[in-house]
Amino acid sequence: MGDLSPARSSVSRMTRFVYATATTLDGYLADPDHSLDWLFVVDGGEQTLGELETFVNGVRVMVEGSSTYLWVLEHENLVEHPEKWQDFYGDRTTYVFTSRTDLPVVPGADVHFVNGSVADHLDDIRAAAGDADVWIVGGGDLVGQFSDAGALDEIHVSIAPVTLGAGAPLLPRRLDSTRLTLVETAQVGQFIQAKFRVTPSPA
Repeated sequence: MGDLSPARSSVSRMTRFVYATATTLDGYLADPDHSLDWLFVVDGGEQTLGELETFVNGVRVMVEGSSTYLWVLEHENLVEHPEKWQDFYGDRTTYVFTSRTDLPVVPGADVHFVNGSVADHLDDIRAAAGDADVWIVGGGDLVGQFSDAGALDEIHVSIAPVTLGAGAPLLPRRLDSTRLTLVETAQVGQFIQAKFRVTPSPA
């Protein structure tokens, strides 16, 4: 995924928190070993990632859990090749939610390791994003915490014709149809792409 500078507009808008990801047909992000290798063997996988670039164009902040962070580091060998960080994250600020204290750091990367609840860090994340989007990369439980905190505006999901039977779930929360509104669908290769608007839970 190439680096794209955030799209700018003369009209100020509110920060959007968007969960954009790919999932298996049975609702898993990764296999039990936290691997995403299943994604890259599906016809249309590379095209799906290309479609994601349009969304990434408006992103200034990325948020992810430690398992996602470690998978990208190990899969792309980013500690030894920090120049490749730009291919995935560009110059965007990245927040990694973790309780660990031994996570490797990519030289030159704008990464903030944070602990505690999502609510504790929302003000800082919003300030870093300005009027651009926040991409909640994953995993699913972290996305659930953003939902719990009232900071989940949209879900963009690419559904692959793969079943894993177990692994990391897409979103381990209950959101019924009163809170999820389908706004767009498309087919890309073997993937179904769907976008949902998320309505905050009643107070």
